[in-house]
Amino acid sequence: MNIPDQATCEKLIREHDMPDHIQEHSRQVCRVALILATELKAAGVTLNKELVRSAALLHDITKARSFSTGESHAETGEELLTSLGYAEVGYIVGRHVVLDGYPTADIHPQEADIVNYADKRVLHDRIVTLSERMAYIRERYGDTREKRERLALLQSLSEGLEERIFAFLTIGPDDVATMVGE
Repeated sequence: MNIPDQATCEKLIREHDMPDHIQEHSRQVCRVALILATELKAAGVTLNKELVRSAALLHDITKARSFSTGESHAETGEELLTSLGYAEVGYIVGRHVVLDGYPTADIHPQEADIVNYADKRVLHDRIVTLSERMAYIRERYGDTREKRERLALLQSLSEGLEERIFAFLTIGPDDVATMVGE
């Protein structure tokens, strides 16, 4: 498995002209994801924290260009990272918006689950509740009935993911911001 270290992630961020506000968002997503990964590992869940870190830092690597092209930044991020030799990181980046599947509560969370959920908890650079983040997403992207229906389903799936993650932990969703230091 080829995982870029912190310095390589920072270099990739610079090389791909990630705007400052997206960098700050990604760093905050990384903080949330690493807290969750640390807590899950302490609870006996097998996770690769370096994979979580890299995927969280790079999850929006192509977001800025998607503003002008209209392409899916999850897909193009996966393609970019895979082409650079980071297929496992690319896989997670490709699922940070919508997971391939939302398994039941008895299955341990995986790295992609953690990064996906962490992204859903960070609005710009602030840690917010899942409901707050989803309200923002609906307001920003829910301009048609079809999109609003898809976003309602995504919120329901994300709420189930939150329950699944925290079922393994002694902390709750409200504890995350405090643990990050907000």
